[in-house]
Amino acid sequence: MGRLTSTYLGLELRSPLVASAGPLTGRPEVAERLQEHGAAAIVLPSLFEEQIVQHDTDLLLALEQGSQHFAEALDYFPDFPTFESSADRYFSVVQETRERLDVPLIASLNAFSAGGWERYAKMLEEAGADAIELNLYRVAADPQKNCADVEAEDIAVIAGVRKAVSIPLAVKLAPYYTALANFAANAVRAGADGLVLMNRFYQPDVDPEAREVVSRLELSHSWELRLPLRWMAILRPQLAGRASLGLTTGVSTGVDAVKALMVGADVCMMTSAVLREGPVHFATVERELLDWMDEHDYESVAELRGSLSYAATDDPAVYERANYLRMLHAWTTPTRLKPGPPRG
Repeated sequence: MGRLTSTYLGLELRSPLVASAGPLTGRPEVAERLQEHGAAAIVLPSLFEEQIVQHDTDLLLALEQGSQHFAEALDYFPDFPTFESSADRYFSVVQETRERLDVPLIASLNAFSAGGWERYAKMLEEAGADAIELNLYRVAADPQKNCADVEAEDIAVIAGVRKAVSIPLAVKLAPYYTALANFAANAVRAGADGLVLMNRFYQPDVDPEAREVVSRLELSHSWELRLPLRWMAILRPQLAGRASLGLTTGVSTGVDAVKALMVGADVCMMTSAVLREGPVHFATVERELLDWMDEHDYESVAELRGSLSYAATDDPAVYERANYLRMLHAWTTPTRLKPGPPRG
């Protein structure tokens, strides 16, 4: 076992550095390069059920266009016994990527129908995924559903997928649950083998000139690490021995990885930094992590992990209200805002 060896979802990894879901991991040849430069596991981009349904519906409508007026138009097309759907193409990517990699391959899934979660999870397992990450990404905008209703539906999804597959199951959580610690514990009880903190919602923007709602992709930065760091520190002692924990959003450098490990993460997941710097950035972050460990006399990531979690710190309150109060009282008024000498 090496200094960086980690275990996540029961899978043995050469290091805690994982390529999270993103545009690069969806290309088998690039996923292979990520592995070559040090990614210890690969998380595929999410399979979104609504995209599959929409794509296949559009294709069928296009093939049948005009047939209601000219039935003979159906004879213009060759008789295909089957056609490759968008889901088929996704599963082909899973299979090809699995064949190219030596490291674990984790599929990501976001569905919406009652049976979609279980059906597609089973298909991902059959396609060769070593584990599945449930991407619970939705906005609770229905005023008829209270927080208990929303959380109960998510727990039912986790339990349903757990029954449908035998491979490890992770759940990627958003920070918006009313009582996140309680929900995390319930997710593990429902069958989650691990949790990933935090799901980064992409917020819509508004173009005032065009009077349109627009999408703007902004890559994450190290400062965004603070929210998942807080919750990782809190949840680590609560779930110790019961679930793996992955930290995502804001991991850009070796020092960021050190912070994630200190508060209890089993793995640190990167996307944005790799999109900016390329697959070779995994090697850079790994080197920075090892250099930091050498400088501070840590023999392994196991020794480093959890050393600043909620249970290990001398002042656990810093992860709660005390940090907020401390920050407010630490503010110093800039010189330009201070009152000058009286006039006259």
